[in-house]
Amino acid sequence: MNILFIHQNFPAQFRHLAPALAADPANTVVAMTMNKELATEWHGVKLISYNANRSSTAGVHPWLSDFETKTIRGEACFKAALQMRKAGFNPDVIIAHPGWGESLFIKDVWPQARLKIYCEFFYHAQGADVGFDPEFSPEDEAEICRIRLKNINNFLHFEVADAGISPTHWQASTFPESFRSKITVMHDGIDTDAITPNSSVSLTFSSADGDLILTKAAEVITFVNRNLEPVRGYHIFMRALPALLKRRPNAQVLIVGGDDVSYMAPPNATQTWKDIFIHEVRPQISDADWKRLHFLGKVPYDIFIPLLQLSTVHVYLTNPFVLSWSLLEAMSAGCAIVASDTQPLHEAIHHDDTGRLINFFDSEGLANEVCALLDDSAARARLGANARAFAVANYDLKTVCLPRQLQWVTAA
Repeated sequence: MNILFIHQNFPAQFRHLAPALAADPANTVVAMTMNKELATEWHGVKLISYNANRSSTAGVHPWLSDFETKTIRGEACFKAALQMRKAGFNPDVIIAHPGWGESLFIKDVWPQARLKIYCEFFYHAQGADVGFDPEFSPEDEAEICRIRLKNINNFLHFEVADAGISPTHWQASTFPESFRSKITVMHDGIDTDAITPNSSVSLTFSSADGDLILTKAAEVITFVNRNLEPVRGYHIFMRALPALLKRRPNAQVLIVGGDDVSYMAPPNATQTWKDIFIHEVRPQISDADWKRLHFLGKVPYDIFIPLLQLSTVHVYLTNPFVLSWSLLEAMSAGCAIVASDTQPLHEAIHHDDTGRLINFFDSEGLANEVCALLDDSAARARLGANARAFAVANYDLKTVCLPRQLQWVTAA
């Protein structure tokens, strides 16, 4: 079978599925991508690059700028696909993440191929991330119109897609009922054999006072974002820190995340979300306590997993939005988790069973819950063991997710 993946930053969500398909000698697997970091082949997958040959039009109506960008990328992918067809490649199945528009015109090149799309999120002006946090709600009522138009790309894909896949039931539920029946819910998968608890873990970090060596004997609070921004509760966590650091004089706080943005607009031209909330809470934290707060930036994966294994209590907060891989990786590592009581969490964190849930906006409640767990080793052990068991049973890559994904690819 000829299989084509389309993702601007391949492999991304297809990092396990694509190599598994390529491992079958009966398959020819190709991926179209804008990712310049990969060579011409990756784990048996042949890579074809495409590039947008222009940028968005200056002065275009702001409600349409998003779709113009997607159209430009779709055009670039379309032209590259024409060259692939001319060279003799004709896929039986196309698996695409449509979020950036690349697959908009792909069925016009290969109308006989089955198009299967990754359904990550459908935009809503109410009931999801937009307007959830009043502190960052749009001030302009016309923002509702722009958000509606962001779904043009989704609707055009619904017309041509044969099937969809979504990693969680809640994310699938954001899509219109007219397409929801075509969506199969299955997660990308977590390698629970590789991500396990490790009682002997040790990490060394550089600090203002020299090297800091941490083991499981230390009291460690962890917090992870791809980029530190309010949609993932960074501001709530920061506002909990003055009380946390004061009440826990031996705790070390490890914060992972970049200074850029993933899902929100930058706050302004001169500051980052990270700096804004540092400046807000810094006057409330003594110099001695501040030394126990460590911003690690983006860390390599071979550091990230030991960091989770090191965690005494892990905090995960999010608006009603896409569920992060890091939450499930923390569960697989056996972390005792305090998480926000928001819709994406309800499938994985059951209160006082696989973790503890707190009101997203309650920074005081967050501090109280973290402190309560830090004082209760038996509860941490129970929650961590249950979290890992749940991850293995529901999200394990090899036994649960990947077999189902492979069936989904080959299904009519």
